[in-house]
Amino acid sequence: MLFIKYSRILRISSQVHSKLNNYVPTTNSLRGLARRKIEFKFLPEPLYGPKRDEVDMVKKELAELTGGMNMPQLQQILEPHNHKTNSKQLTLPCQSSEKYLQKATEEDNARGLLATYNLAAYVNKSDTLQQFLKLGVDLNHIERKKGLPEFVLRLRFEEDVSPYLLFLKDQNVPAERLGEFITKNPLIFKVHLGDLQTRVNYLNAKKFSKAQIERILTSNPYWLMFSTRRIDRRLEFFQKEFRLAGADVRFLASKLPKLITYNMDHIQKATFCIREEMGFNKDEIKCLLLAKPRLWILKSDDLVERFAYAHQEMNLSHQFILKVPQILTSREFRLRERHEFLKMLGRAQYDPERDLYISPKSLVEGNNYYFVRNIAKSDMETFELFLKTR
Repeated sequence: MLFIKYSRILRISSQVHSKLNNYVPTTNSLRGLARRKIEFKFLPEPLYGPKRDEVDMVKKELAELTGGMNMPQLQQILEPHNHKTNSKQLTLPCQSSEKYLQKATEEDNARGLLATYNLAAYVNKSDTLQQFLKLGVDLNHIERKKGLPEFVLRLRFEEDVSPYLLFLKDQNVPAERLGEFITKNPLIFKVHLGDLQTRVNYLNAKKFSKAQIERILTSNPYWLMFSTRRIDRRLEFFQKEFRLAGADVRFLASKLPKLITYNMDHIQKATFCIREEMGFNKDEIKCLLLAKPRLWILKSDDLVERFAYAHQEMNLSHQFILKVPQILTSREFRLRERHEFLKMLGRAQYDPERDLYISPKSLVEGNNYYFVRNIAKSDMETFELFLKTR
């Protein structure tokens, strides 16, 4: 019996070899050359140790060649007319019946494993999603984040959401901004309410006003995800690094809350760039930070490029740039276009003590129509012709 089974496996193995040899390309065959036949020989039996099980070896070789197919599946492929298929053995998960798929989907839904991430498909069945839509939550934004659709669908509005909305209302977050808040940070519902209250109490203890706390929470929903210890370390860093007073720290945190929770490596790199590459001293950096903190979250390369053009091509001094730091927030190509257009018209005059003075701040404000008509005192046809011929 063993000999018959062994012979059958060898026969199937040889058939698989012959079929694969007809379709597997080699380097030579790809180049149009004749394929060289390679003869395989068994190694001599070892003198000592257990003897190899040849049937087991053939089974392993067969499994490698066929990608793990079992014997009935192989026989169906090689002998489709002579072999009666056992449908029970050949049933694959992807060929399951409609009942099986329905049952699997129900089991997945029970575990929160959804077949689709389109939350719109669940709006009619979910009271939480319906309430979110009324608040102005962007479900499309949430469903693009891995794991968030499942988390949101598990939320019960009355038990899991309403207490947080009341908490935010107590912190004076405007009702019309709640949808935006949840859109940006739906994970707030994972944080214990007691921890959230502790983080607000910390701001009160640091003498932040109610208006400042409201602005912080509204402008940066991620702030409440940071523990009081982390926020304290961040505020301490800015205070020591830029020699800020307590009032300055509170002003900075409320003016751009995103800066406090931003990547610290990026902030340190931006500080080095402004100090070493752009040449501002410590006092100037402090003024620049309080006037335009957004510079610290821009790309350092873009920041240096804008400064270089303003300082070298437009001849604006460090002191002048401190008065109009907005010029560093404008894209370099936009600044270049408008400066060169004014230069062509003979109006590129940025000295306030001379006639026909134009504030560099006006170069970065408004659209092209506003700039051409009100600042350059020209017309759009001339400006568009200039852009084509420059």
